[in-house]
Amino acid sequence: MNDPDRLRQLRAIPMLAGLPDDALARLAERASDFEAPAGRVLVQANEPGSGVFILASGLAVVELGTKSIECGPGDCIGELALILDDVVHTARVRATTDVRGIAISRKDFTELLETDAHIAGALLRVLARRLIAADSMLTVGK
Repeated sequence: MNDPDRLRQLRAIPMLAGLPDDALARLAERASDFEAPAGRVLVQANEPGSGVFILASGLAVVELGTKSIECGPGDCIGELALILDDVVHTARVRATTDVRGIAISRKDFTELLETDAHIAGALLRVLARRLIAADSMLTVGK
């Protein structure tokens, strides 16, 4: 994917939309493309995390016990692995349709966080929303 296409793809992701152009360009340099067919497990529960997937197209489902949350374009998967070295995934994530997006390793993201506070702020907002959603999912029906 050429640089203008990658930058447009990243700019369309809600958590990244407000980043300055230079921060977005640094992120684009370190991101890699991924594709997965429907049914493919993207994240396995109880496995260590190594980075984050950001969906550009398609749908995936986060499965935690009997509960599930659907993820679509612009959603992040595995973002806790970006900030904690020893985190294991608590849920399984499976593509429900063919998906494509970008992947960023923990190492690359850590280097970006150390140089750009805008990226850290964007990640913290995503983590806060995800925590609220997970709490709501686990407490519904209690």
